[in-house]
Amino acid sequence: MKKFLMAAATGTLAGVIFTTQVAAPLLAQDASKTSNVYQQLDLFGDIFERIRAQYVEEVDEGELIEAAINGMLTSLDPHSSYLSPEDAEGMKVQTSGEFGGLGIEVTQEEGFVKVVSPMDGTPADEAGVEAGDFITHVDGESLLGLTLDEAVDLMRGPVGSEIVITVAREGADEPMEISIIRDTIKLTAVRSRIEGESVVLRVTTFNRQTSPNLAAGIEAQVAEAGGMDNVNGFILDLRNNPGGLLTEAIAVSDAFLETGEIVSTRGRAPEDGDRFNATPGDLTQGKPLVVLINGGSASASEIVAGALQDHRRAIVVGTKSFGKGSVQTLMQLRGEGAMRLTTARYYTPSGRSIQALGVSPDIVVEQPRRTPEADTAEEESAFKARTEADLRGAISNDSLTQDEIEQIKKEQDEALAAAKLREEDYQLAYALDILKGLSALGPDSK
Repeated sequence: MKKFLMAAATGTLAGVIFTTQVAAPLLAQDASKTSNVYQQLDLFGDIFERIRAQYVEEVDEGELIEAAINGMLTSLDPHSSYLSPEDAEGMKVQTSGEFGGLGIEVTQEEGFVKVVSPMDGTPADEAGVEAGDFITHVDGESLLGLTLDEAVDLMRGPVGSEIVITVAREGADEPMEISIIRDTIKLTAVRSRIEGESVVLRVTTFNRQTSPNLAAGIEAQVAEAGGMDNVNGFILDLRNNPGGLLTEAIAVSDAFLETGEIVSTRGRAPEDGDRFNATPGDLTQGKPLVVLINGGSASASEIVAGALQDHRRAIVVGTKSFGKGSVQTLMQLRGEGAMRLTTARYYTPSGRSIQALGVSPDIVVEQPRRTPEADTAEEESAFKARTEADLRGAISNDSLTQDEIEQIKKEQDEALAAAKLREEDYQLAYALDILKGLSALGPDSK
């Protein structure tokens, strides 16, 4: 026992000596780094004083400091930034679901302003702005060299005023000018309707209204269909949804899941991570689910699509999503301003990060662009071909009752409506066909 205690004591002493020897240079390095930081801060103070005293024009000191802070944050990544008191208040208003502007979500890519997505029913959407467009000029003024916040400020203005943006679009030979009338943006977070026997849930944003609107939409459409037995499945349309609140993305995912992880976040330190799980209760009672995504589906949309895809709860259809897999925390600062700082990455239940990669659909379905040739063909097809029933004196079908004939005609009308939908929204029509196929195979096919 004495030998053991001695060995232990010797080992401990050796450990102390070793630690002391290694720690000395480490402490010196830390002291050197701290000294260097203070030197850099002194340099910042010197530059600030020289600008204030010697710049050709008098400067606003507050604006100068705000610009320095914003420059520090925007150098980190495209989503970190400083919010002035006015911008911070605007952020709160936006998450509540009503704000003024054009109705587009934008980001910055290699110095250019890129449209993540236009929001449904907004002035930008109605004017023809598309996800992936690059905005190069606003009212003739170039955006090149401006920060994202500065570019956004140029696009803001009084409700009812006109703005002309110049857009570069992939596949277009020349930039195009788009005129937009600014308006108050009132976002309807979820629009629901019935297409045939399927319920379509169009989610446009993730704000505080989203999960309550989703639950109400499901309940209303199921009631209109005459009960869940009359519904063959659900389509969750997340196309051109730029994201929003993480809490709402979790709630929307939870609406379709009974159990399991929805998303996890991992920050710089292990203790900064978090994990969010589903609670019992699938609002759709396990009915087949198709999720629609495209290049305008970002952030919270990708959390939902990734969670439902990993749990094999839904078939994801469309094109690859935007690829924003980072979490921003809004931190209040003194003076009523705020800082939006990227604090974590999020991961789908299988542990994959979609940062810069996006969610890949299970079935890739492109949305064809409408062309003048297609419109002409559509007009020509309006003159439908004559059939036997159109011929004068054609004999009747005596093998069916009148009710059976009416049922067949109803099914034919539904098929024609589906064909028309393919021309208007090919991706949605494809999703509806999937649900019809699953319904035809029966409940064991889920």
